[in-house]
Amino acid sequence: MSELNLVILGPPGAGKGTQAERLVEDFDLPYYATGHILRAAVKERSELGQKAQEYMERGDLVPDELIVEVIRQRVDGPEAADGFVLDGFPRKVTQADVLAEVLDGLGRRLSAAMLIDTPDEEALRRLSGRRVCADDDHLYHVEFDPPREEGKCDQDGSALIQRDDDKPETVKRRLAVYHEETTPLIDYYGERGLLRRFDGSRHPKEVSDHVRATLATLRLEDEL
Repeated sequence: MSELNLVILGPPGAGKGTQAERLVEDFDLPYYATGHILRAAVKERSELGQKAQEYMERGDLVPDELIVEVIRQRVDGPEAADGFVLDGFPRKVTQADVLAEVLDGLGRRLSAAMLIDTPDEEALRRLSGRRVCADDDHLYHVEFDPPREEGKCDQDGSALIQRDDDKPETVKRRLAVYHEETTPLIDYYGERGLLRRFDGSRHPKEVSDHVRATLATLRLEDEL
């Protein structure tokens, strides 16, 4: 069975997390969101986690080389033997070059960069209505996926909050940063024949059906 080593691209609010969850179910791949694996490393109190925590506690960005090493350890582990889904890295071309070098050093390569493309106005609508479980990051949306009881997580009963980075003024800044830093990755992966584009404004099931069909074809072509 060929590997599916995937990067998910798209603006904030494109539904990358939703599509990643379905990829995990459909193809039995581990999902590595940069923020999640950094927090996991901190919680495990690994050497890398302790270094990352120092930056995070100061409110500084974790350096690329530290993020890359955390990612390398994950994708080199047994759970990622058949592939992985990486979300949140790379965010710019220089990071994409580093990721390619890391995978090459492990004797692996990227299978596809999946762009979930969504207009800014739709991303703003989606993110401003998002709520997250305070204890365990379970996600809800006041319009599309509300909890059974307003303000409470269905799974553990903890309070639902709106994260600062989901507030409208912050979302607009995040979109501006995305267009400045991350959009060049579309050309980068397109030139390498790795880009696969999906319409993120469609219903999530339609998007996931398109993703599933595309990756099934990609895997079949790789095995021929």
